[in-house]
Amino acid sequence: MVYLNFTDSSEVTQNRLLEDSKKDVERKFGDDIRKYVRKNYTCFETMIEEEAMRNLYSYTFVFKI
Repeated sequence: MVYLNFTDSSEVTQNRLLEDSKKDVERKFGDDIRKYVRKNYTCFETMIEEEAMRNLYSYTFVFKI
């Protein structure tokens, strides 16, 4: 679960969540993504970014109001 203050939806917070998601994706699927990148000649950073955006939808957010 990700705990957020309801009034804290600033760009800084959004970037922090995206960076956390990137780390999570790389930890979970980094080896598989690297294999895919080598096989298909794509950019690793782009793949991580796209998967991190998808990964955000799997988080459970708890808002403090």
